[in-house]
Amino acid sequence: MKKIIILGGNPETAAVVNIANSMGLYTIVIDMGINSPAKRNAAKSYDLDVFEVEKVAQIAKDNEVDGVLVGVADILVKPYKDICDILGIPCYATSEAVEAFCSKDGFKKYCLDYNIQDIPGIYINGVENIDKPHGLGYPVMIKPVDNGGGVGMKICRDEDDYKASVKTAFGFSKKGVVLVERYMDCDDMAAYYTFKDGVPYISAVSDRFTTKIQGDASPVCIGAVYPSKHTDLFVEQMHPKLCELFKALKIQNGILNIQFFVEDGIIYAYDPGFRLQGEAPHFHLLDIHGFDHREMLLNFALTGKFGEDNFGMVNDHNFKGKKACTVWVLLKGGKIAHIEGMDAIKADDSVHSVLERFKVSDVVERSFLGTEKQVYARIYLVANSISEVNEKIAKIKSLLKITDTDGNDMILEWLKPFKENDYS
Repeated sequence: MKKIIILGGNPETAAVVNIANSMGLYTIVIDMGINSPAKRNAAKSYDLDVFEVEKVAQIAKDNEVDGVLVGVADILVKPYKDICDILGIPCYATSEAVEAFCSKDGFKKYCLDYNIQDIPGIYINGVENIDKPHGLGYPVMIKPVDNGGGVGMKICRDEDDYKASVKTAFGFSKKGVVLVERYMDCDDMAAYYTFKDGVPYISAVSDRFTTKIQGDASPVCIGAVYPSKHTDLFVEQMHPKLCELFKALKIQNGILNIQFFVEDGIIYAYDPGFRLQGEAPHFHLLDIHGFDHREMLLNFALTGKFGEDNFGMVNDHNFKGKKACTVWVLLKGGKIAHIEGMDAIKADDSVHSVLERFKVSDVVERSFLGTEKQVYARIYLVANSISEVNEKIAKIKSLLKITDTDGNDMILEWLKPFKENDYS
């Protein structure tokens, strides 16, 4: 039996562990969280910080593992590469790609070098001088450069809030660097790439929708629709520049998601993720095209081969004329007392996947709000038209009921119907 170490413990990584188990692999999860979800179905686990790369490498040697793979966490891509380098085993991440995609400051540098428009902003390297940068008016977005999922992020609208939020954000950055950017209030989209043998394929382009009702916390996604209404603009304006960047980064294999804002016909790049995504567009790709990025990555970790030779023929970012949607269900704070309707949702023919992150009796802590930790579930559906997608979202909304111990509705906000003219 082949053995594989999977790095990280969040619920999305747990789905990778389950796929590895179904492939007949012996799974070992390493994560510092004692009761991490990814450890529940693993054959073996260790409570260890993945950044202790020498210790992780020794565990790999002691267990005679055949491969190592990072799960769904940006921050673990660099130690993943370091561990693979120590062991001399396949790793999809190049040194250049780690520098470009695993921190917000690295990404801004490469965007500048390759004439890719990013969000106007500046870095603050220490709490001694945290005055707001000249040329940026309020509101601004505060971000630790090396964290994700909304952790440490905050929209600031005045001087006092700004200075307090910058100090807080430093606590979430291993580098001790905070990014201050113009707050973008416009269309939001993402592009999902598959790299095979040095060729970058656009596998999906989506429009993202975020909640704006949680004050100045980071806007958390509540859903996505595929393909994006901006697909043609992206392919024409941004894709050629990104291809030059990918070539310079020496990327041969792997997957990459990059988010973008679109304002007045200009695309602004932000937030890359060189790993499987929490949004999990790979669920839609599996349903529509039949290939599974999780299996592809696991096989690569063991063999160094990524995907089948005919990959370019089965990949289609236009989704074969179909429409796909991911419905994110975000919860308010509190203890979950009752969940109703999920079985009926899963039974719908258009719903091909559901990823649940909470169960009855779990507590949604106040610290989760404004981050992806407040996501109860992501529901994945495919339909023939946007009007059909809207009908399915309405059905999900009518079925799913989640209440706290006082009988209060815990669902934060639902996706609004999409405009059919935008996706015709």
